[in-house]
Amino acid sequence: MFDTRISRRSAIQALGFAVAWSASPLRAAVDAVGKLPVPGFVDALIGRMTLEEKAGQLTLMASAWGGSSAANLNPPGNGQGFDAQIADAVAGKLTGVFNGQGADMAMRMQSAVMKRSRLKIPLMFAADVIHGFRTIFPIPVGEVASFEPDLARRTARAAAFEASGAGIDWTFAPMVDIARDQRWGRAMEGAGEDVLLGEVFAAARAQGFQGESLSSNDALMACAKHFAAYGAAEAGLDYNTVDISKRTLFEVYLPPFEAAFRAGAMSTMASFNEVAGIPSTANKWLMTDLLRDDWGFEGIVVSDYTGDQELIAHGIAADGRDAARLAFLAGVDMSMESDLYYLHLPALVRDGAVPEALVDRSVRRVLATKAMLGLFDDPFRRIDPKREKARSMLPAARALSREAGRKSIVMLKNEGNLLPLSKSARVAVIGPFASGQHDLIGGWCVYGSDADAVALDTGLRAAGGSITVTQGSGVEESLDGGIEAAVTAAKAADVVILSIGESQTMSGEAQSRAQIVVPPAQQALAEAVAATGKPIVVLLKNGRGLALQGAVRDAAAILVTWQLGTESGNAIADVIYGAHGPSGRLPISFPFDSGQEPYHYDHKSTGRPNPPGPLQPYKAHYRGIPNAALYPFGHGLTYGNIAYSALDLGTGKLAWSGEITISATITNTGSRPAEEVAQLYIHDVVASVTRPVRQLKAFRKVALAPGQSETVRFTLRRDSLQFIGLDMKPTVEPGEFRVWIAPSAQSDGVSGSFDLVAA
Repeated sequence: MFDTRISRRSAIQALGFAVAWSASPLRAAVDAVGKLPVPGFVDALIGRMTLEEKAGQLTLMASAWGGSSAANLNPPGNGQGFDAQIADAVAGKLTGVFNGQGADMAMRMQSAVMKRSRLKIPLMFAADVIHGFRTIFPIPVGEVASFEPDLARRTARAAAFEASGAGIDWTFAPMVDIARDQRWGRAMEGAGEDVLLGEVFAAARAQGFQGESLSSNDALMACAKHFAAYGAAEAGLDYNTVDISKRTLFEVYLPPFEAAFRAGAMSTMASFNEVAGIPSTANKWLMTDLLRDDWGFEGIVVSDYTGDQELIAHGIAADGRDAARLAFLAGVDMSMESDLYYLHLPALVRDGAVPEALVDRSVRRVLATKAMLGLFDDPFRRIDPKREKARSMLPAARALSREAGRKSIVMLKNEGNLLPLSKSARVAVIGPFASGQHDLIGGWCVYGSDADAVALDTGLRAAGGSITVTQGSGVEESLDGGIEAAVTAAKAADVVILSIGESQTMSGEAQSRAQIVVPPAQQALAEAVAATGKPIVVLLKNGRGLALQGAVRDAAAILVTWQLGTESGNAIADVIYGAHGPSGRLPISFPFDSGQEPYHYDHKSTGRPNPPGPLQPYKAHYRGIPNAALYPFGHGLTYGNIAYSALDLGTGKLAWSGEITISATITNTGSRPAEEVAQLYIHDVVASVTRPVRQLKAFRKVALAPGQSETVRFTLRRDSLQFIGLDMKPTVEPGEFRVWIAPSAQSDGVSGSFDLVAA
């Protein structure tokens, strides 16, 4: 069974997270990152290999025997059947396959290779295990709303336990891209807009997937993706150009990768996008100079799906041979799905265009990785059909899914303490997500199924609620008589639960949206129901930050319920009826309008910020909209009543080689218990490079009984205040720093200032 206890090592890692919360995301060097021991037999094995066999070890293809979800997400590119793919594996043309159909598939392929291939090099089986395997947990950005990195470690551990039981060795997760434009569909896969959250959740997930040892039969090799800056795509358009300064790259987009590698992630995936005119898959500075030479990463780099072939469409490769040459010389060890390495690397070596020593180096990395995974000791280490069934959807995994689901829910609004609802209240549950096993588990689920998940109405009824269900509209289309039926149901009820938002296919890869709003058909439904005058609880189903409008924005209560996974309905019912209070906080900002995107809380002031108060002309804001969020990063309410007081900065001085402890008192003056997330923000008042208006530097989740107070303390040191200076190196400058301990990035909470004093 997967371990939900906190081991001594996990406790030490949790302490590391606490240090990280108080430390800078910038680092001059990376210590012990991605170190890959190479067993002695590897070089001898490489010496026996033909060029074609070497190229085969650098070639990964989609499984020809995959499930329907896998085929939809990543269809096998060459259309070959499974028997033909086995023949390729036996001939040494493949290092492995991904998104295959379980242990039976892996058993057949591995058995054939170990019996019939010349060199008996075991295959490696990979999969997109993004937020669960059979048991599905909340979409990653939703889980980050918990502000509990150890929760992410535990769900990744549970996912690894299930997936490794099905023969999988390697997962293409965690995605650690910072997402500051909510139009980008893949915002749902990451940790949101903040660098610190990106770091601590990247580390937690990498540790969870890989466990105590990669050779264990319940461990998966983690893959930090997408390297790099994929989340900075222009206009939030997936696959689009990225053109950012090197300072922004180092301050914002690279730190989560460093954190994942420090936590042990042994692979990374090249991003689809270009950076400053050079696609990542062909970017030698990124893949070799930075990743290998500066950071010392020794793991493997894999292209994204046909990423090397796409260099032709980018316009920097003339053909497949040229694309293979560029990608390989840039430092991409393994080609995914295009087959370009197998087709062209041998000839490129024979023609002198690619040194064979470089091919040997990449093969060495791949073989050493297989050894680290324990595959040379036991090629069937994770392949056991009986174990696959025995590990699937166990009660403990479902309980963890329910816990993660309720901890991911964010309460944006609760006028008049409408929530929690009484179980005796007559509730009309209305909307396209009011009932049915659909749109529950979220996007990027290759192996999980909505058919195994708990629907909203099922969860509410199981909790003892008195409900009626009316669909009212489709996700993007109106229904004949739907609004009329919804209005009738609302009038007969005491309160309405309006379950609306995005389907799970409206966010994710290739699902960029120009307008990040509730679809018009659902908005019309909301307006009609609101006109009845009945109190409304909006349950938002979403994979990104949304611009809320009209009756949705004006509802008495709003909960962000994301796509919560297998226990979705039960998790929501836990919060709706008050068995557990809402404790999530937004990891992404909800803008006033789609046109504000990209928007993130840690923006720059500009030379013309609008002062506090009404909007002024010739200041940095849109017409009629402040340069702020409707619901900011970090925001989230509880069933308690939380007050901040008694900021203590000690002497108000941070010595150059010392530390400063900053504290405040958090009090629950309400009548219900609550969990508050106290957040520490700073602002460097005067610096040689413009600095964000606020930056999250630490956070702490505090459980408070009614009437209880607790003092939260954070410690900052000089390196907590680092930034990339004029010389493009990490620097710290003495001077004044504003500081807030607050419930969100736009709240004052309690605030003051301290001085960093030069040595």
